[in-house]
Amino acid sequence: MTAYLTKLIMYHEIHRMSREGLSISQISRTVFLDWRTVKHYLSMSEAAYDQFISGQPERKKELQPYEGFVHGKLKLYPDTSAAQMHDWLKEHFSHLGTVSPKTVFNFVAWVRQKYNLPKVPPVRVYEMVAELPYGAQAQVDFGFYNMRDGAGKQVKVTFFTMVLSRSRYKFVWFSEVHFTAQLAVVAHELAFKFFEGIPAEIVYDQDRVFISDENMGDIILTDDFKAYVRERSFKLHFCRKADPESKGKIENTVKFIKQNFLYNRPFEDIETLNCAVLGWLGRTANAMAHGTTQLQPVAEWETEKVFLSPYAVYELQVQSVPYTLRKDNTISWKGCFYSVPSGTYTGRGCKVTVCAENGSVIISDLQGKELCRHIMAVGKGQKVTNTDHYRNKAEAINELIELICAQLDDAQQGRLLLAAIRLHKPRYIRDHIAVMRQCMEKNDKQIINKALDYCCANNVNSAIDFKSVVEQYSRNSTTEKEPLQPVTALNPLNGATTASRLSEPAKSAIADYDALLQIQPFCQVGIA
Repeated sequence: MTAYLTKLIMYHEIHRMSREGLSISQISRTVFLDWRTVKHYLSMSEAAYDQFISGQPERKKELQPYEGFVHGKLKLYPDTSAAQMHDWLKEHFSHLGTVSPKTVFNFVAWVRQKYNLPKVPPVRVYEMVAELPYGAQAQVDFGFYNMRDGAGKQVKVTFFTMVLSRSRYKFVWFSEVHFTAQLAVVAHELAFKFFEGIPAEIVYDQDRVFISDENMGDIILTDDFKAYVRERSFKLHFCRKADPESKGKIENTVKFIKQNFLYNRPFEDIETLNCAVLGWLGRTANAMAHGTTQLQPVAEWETEKVFLSPYAVYELQVQSVPYTLRKDNTISWKGCFYSVPSGTYTGRGCKVTVCAENGSVIISDLQGKELCRHIMAVGKGQKVTNTDHYRNKAEAINELIELICAQLDDAQQGRLLLAAIRLHKPRYIRDHIAVMRQCMEKNDKQIINKALDYCCANNVNSAIDFKSVVEQYSRNSTTEKEPLQPVTALNPLNGATTASRLSEPAKSAIADYDALLQIQPFCQVGIA
């Protein structure tokens, strides 16, 4: 909106409020103008006000000397941004000085308005796409949504969806974890089973789940997805980056899932959600007539499934390599060490499988059960650990507390201390119990009892502080027990008495001091 229109609207607003009975002071407070200005505007007719604002001198602009340059650039390149114009001004005029980006933005907008040079966005030409043959294509995409559970806590779910391009027959599968290449392969298999066949071509985004790199147009697939595509018969088509309009069918499907199925739906568990979405597909998404084709997707699918390639069960092959587990419950992988949960090592020759996926190192047992995952280390010689792996989870917390207290002379005091720690630091109670256990194993029971008395008397609620008290008492105890150094007699070995032992220091005679005291009064008289 131009400054002229803004002022004109202000004038009419002031007159409208005056007609409604508002006083000048009320209008002044509403429009944030001085009451004298409001009174002056009310006294003017519209023609007089128009002449008044037209005659106002225009404020001089800081970049006025560069108007010709800016006008020429905008005329030649109408889509130029203010930021780029700012850089051009600094490049061509070294004496420009310090100019705020906002000043350049306002000046470019003023030049566009003055010379009628609007910023024209690039226009994409669209055309209607002919319907593809039956069984020719499917489109795939991922989505995520934040749901709420029964307690009102936010739960993020991700989903995989595939739609057959001709019939618009849809499939959805939810997961609580982010999709990996292996999980995406599982989702593909579930979709093909649902469709009862495999389309000839599938359209994808350039997603990191499927693509590990791109080399001048050559797509490099992730290892797991490459192995899967080699086994299956469909072709791949990857859209350009950040171009959702090239696969509108699946983009609309993702939006439909979020707005029609997930909106205001409470989260119970992932199995219930996947059962519920199958019901939704059957009664709504695939049963209602499609907005574009005006045909039921399920009816069209009955025709299309004849043209799909036959579906045969595919056995998923996990690309994992067995590694020997070290006795400190770590593995050495590509020059770095990664921890596994305590107790995984069961003896010499114990092995686990390791695979890398999307920047993570996934460690599983030989049966395929995932033990843990770590972020892949950068460089060599790194030690990647998880403190949770070193906790003793075989025993319940209450059992651990009782086990500790049973070793104390005053078990009730131990329970009180651990209860206070559990109240203030419930997430780390296992770690605190482990610290107390180490202290009890390394120190005398008498010191432990004294430290326990001190902690209970002073409301200590941390095993770290308990450890410090134990160390202090231990230092004091060590100092008290240090034996005194014996004094060695300085006698010769032969037992003979030396001359130095018989010598005595010189002594002054008392008579000398008496003589001095007797002559002192005479000295004083002589001085007088």
